[in-house]
Amino acid sequence: MIKQRLQSFKYALKGIRLLFQSETNAKIHLAFTFLVIAGGIFFSVSATEWCLLVFAIIMVMCAEGMNTAIEYLTDLVSPNFHELAGKAKDVAAGAVLITAIGATIVGCIIFLPKIWAYFWI
Repeated sequence: MIKQRLQSFKYALKGIRLLFQSETNAKIHLAFTFLVIAGGIFFSVSATEWCLLVFAIIMVMCAEGMNTAIEYLTDLVSPNFHELAGKAKDVAAGAVLITAIGATIVGCIIFLPKIWAYFWI
């Protein structure tokens, strides 16, 4: 049983590696993650703010992973163009956009007052 659990972690890590190696948008999200972490350290965000930032980051990364999985599966079952396959991909991409917009709003709520205070007060 322990061997099976370890194997499942191996597969999961392989999937995470594949996500960041193959998907440009995942790399962009990862770059913004590092910027947010640097900003959080620089501005000494509170524990609550860290929790919100981490949650927003995780939501975007999970949405990107699910989108990629849906794209791979859709390409497998529908290698030729099909309207429903296109719709599935579009909805999955839309979900990523929704989470990215939400994460951006969280970031703005947390960082804009700190940036404003740092430069203008």
